[in-house]
This record gives sequence, structure tokens and C-alpha cells, in this order.
Amino acid sequence: MVNTPDSSDAGFDTGTPIGAAAAFGGGSGAPAKLHPFGDLHTLQHLSARAARGVRQAFEGYWRTETRVWAEPLEVLRLADYRAARGDKLTAWVPLSMDGRAILCVLDSQFVAEVIDLFFGGSGDVSPTLALEFTPASDVLVARIAAGMARALETAWEPLARARFTAERCELGSSMVPGVENDEVVIATRFAIARGTVKPAFVDILYPVASLKPHTVALTGKVVAKPAEVDAEWRTQLTRAAMGVRFPVRSVLAEPTIPLSRLMELKEGDIIPISFGPDVPVVIGGVPLGLGTVGTSNGRAAIRISKFEGPLQ
Repeated sequence: MVNTPDSSDAGFDTGTPIGAAAAFGGGSGAPAKLHPFGDLHTLQHLSARAARGVRQAFEGYWRTETRVWAEPLEVLRLADYRAARGDKLTAWVPLSMDGRAILCVLDSQFVAEVIDLFFGGSGDVSPTLALEFTPASDVLVARIAAGMARALETAWEPLARARFTAERCELGSSMVPGVENDEVVIATRFAIARGTVKPAFVDILYPVASLKPHTVALTGKVVAKPAEVDAEWRTQLTRAAMGVRFPVRSVLAEPTIPLSRLMELKEGDIIPISFGPDVPVVIGGVPLGLGTVGTSNGRAAIRISKFEGPLQ
């Protein structure tokens, strides 16, 4: 799978399970009665594409090499997802997908670590410092949410031109904005690993109701449609390319003389040269071949006698 981590991640903590999805047939094989999107392969593919944008967003915070991959999708009710998270302080950040609610979920511990790294720390933050959200947390979470929205919008572009935006929220609230507790959501988890450090996780929750307008697209295969080339544009491009001018150069001879002779040179002195019947011809710095020196229409010219190099 394109979003599977390297084997070096095998010892990493997989984090809190997304939820008791098995009770509801969770995962890509969930019963169709919970959602109309088939095997979810298309949505899994979109998550793998989004992982690239997520990586770029987080590398800017700690300025080091980062690996990001999308975990397998889970299908479950929001109440079960919340129960699986337990009492951990969580940022429930509302995102908008064409005006329909989705959620970005972050642990307070991860937020505190990113803040520490951003200001030059090691990222080793005591859990006691992550018991509440600070004003710095508010700013950082808003920036992370905006970066996640950009990554999702770019990933979805081949399938649907959906607009993703980050909404304002109050961190620390136990309320989940925009989504009811009994709603079925499709959870995609992004694992974010900085260097060789164990990964942290950011979850995106798609309520099934928010994805229903894209049912047809999500139940089909992701196939890139070849763009139609404008004939007039192609003609103009060809004409412009054919009009590019290249310098043509030919060196008849490259004689050498000692420094003592060079110091004695004066006007009228003759430097003898010799060359064979063929001389090299170079166009734009690339050898073209060999040519014979002669005249044409009263002017010195070279007749190409042999092609060499790329045009051979």
C-alpha cells in the first residue's frame, strides 16, 4: 500500500485505537448499511494522497525530516470514537467541506510537543503541561487545522473540487461541534513521525452525511482523466520552439606555442596551423558531427559530412 510506513516503524506505538469499530463492522469491510461508499478504497487512496500535504505542513514546525502515512480507515459512531479516547484532553477542531462539517482531532500532549519544538525545544514535554490548552495552543491548533484543510483540498482535487476550510472553535470544551454523538463517521488517522521518534496521530472524522453528495465518486475508481490539449496552443508552442536560435561553432585548429614564443609575438607574425579534411561542428555546446570546409555563394561554409553524438 502506498501509505504503509517503513519497516523501521514496526516497533512504534500505534496509539489509542480509533474505536470499538469491530462492534459495528468497522474498517474497510464495514457493512454497507452504515455507509453507501462500498469498500472505501477510493477514500483510503485520497487519505494516502493527503498524507503528502500533511507531511509538508508539519515539517515547517520542527524543521526536520518527517514521515507521514495514513492508517486504515475505520467506520464507527462518534460516541464509540469518543469512548475509545477516554478522558484525555482533546482538541475537537471543526473543518468545513463545502459547508458540511468534518472534524480534525488532536491530543493535547501532541499540541504541547509541537509548541515546544516550534520554539526550539526538544519536544520532550511532561504530561502535566498538557492538562490544559494555553493561548499558544489556540494559535497553533488553528494553524494546524488550516494546514490539514489545505492538504485535504489538494488530495480531493482529482475526485471533486471540494473546498475545505478550518472553523473557529473553543479548545478544552467537551462539546463536539457540528456532529451529533450518534452519527456514523469514517475515521482516517494520519501517523506523523519526526525523524526516528515514535509517531503521533491526527485524526480526520468524516460524518457519512457530509460525504453523501460524493457517493458516486467515492464508489468508483480514482482514474486520472487526461487533459485535452488545446490545438491552437499546441501549434503556437510548436512555432515558438521551432523559432529558437542555436549558436553553431566549428574550430578549424587549436595550435599550441611555448610561452617564450608568445612573449615575442608582434603584428605580422604567422602562427602555422594544420587541419584535416573534416572539422568538428558544435551546436549549442552539443557535438553535431563533422564537416568539410569550403565556400557557398562566395562565403566560407561547412558541408556536413557525418553526424555524431545525439543526432547520429
